[in-house]
Amino acid sequence: MLLELGHSARRTRQEGSTLNDRIDPRITRTTQALERAIVELASERPVSQITVAELADRAGITRATFYNRYSTPLDLLVSVLYADLDRGHRLEAERAQEGRSAVELLRLTTAEVGDHVERFGPVYRRSLGDPSDSGVYEALVRHFRNYALTFMTHSNLPELPDASRNVIAQFMAHGFAGVIKAWLNDTSFTKDDMVDAAVACAPAWWAPGYLPGTP
Repeated sequence: MLLELGHSARRTRQEGSTLNDRIDPRITRTTQALERAIVELASERPVSQITVAELADRAGITRATFYNRYSTPLDLLVSVLYADLDRGHRLEAERAQEGRSAVELLRLTTAEVGDHVERFGPVYRRSLGDPSDSGVYEALVRHFRNYALTFMTHSNLPELPDASRNVIAQFMAHGFAGVIKAWLNDTSFTKDDMVDAAVACAPAWWAPGYLPGTP
């Protein structure tokens, strides 16, 4: 029996190794080419004006390859933006273990979002500046809403309000997205101004990183 289990475990490891070996490096190159292409094009004009044909041409792939992965250029762009935002949240989780104060965590978290917006500044400005193109802004709101819901679900703070968490999450999401939009629309409004405004408007119970198992 132990011998059979040993053979089974080896087969499992071998199958996993074979699966990894089967991951064609061309898939990674295609993904990277698509991500570069959508960021370049969305920096030139709103994503609603980008066609799959020109996106595929810029990435050096076929339209069929694109549709095997995404439905629209907006889907691809949102996945790129979300991936970058998620990297910032991983930093937030690490900082939460360092014993920082709630206010400091909030400032650092908001500044990290500001860094993300600066990295993709032309993309956000093109999209937010076009009345017919609300996809990127709506994606930003969805991201903050999901973040707020996750925070409230797992937070161990007793100060959480006794009200609909879905409504609260929407309120918080539109507030954070709104302050970013105001920052992008006003050249005299700096990133520090954006961070100051977001921290000033955050409710007293909002303490990023203060989840179960953290100080």
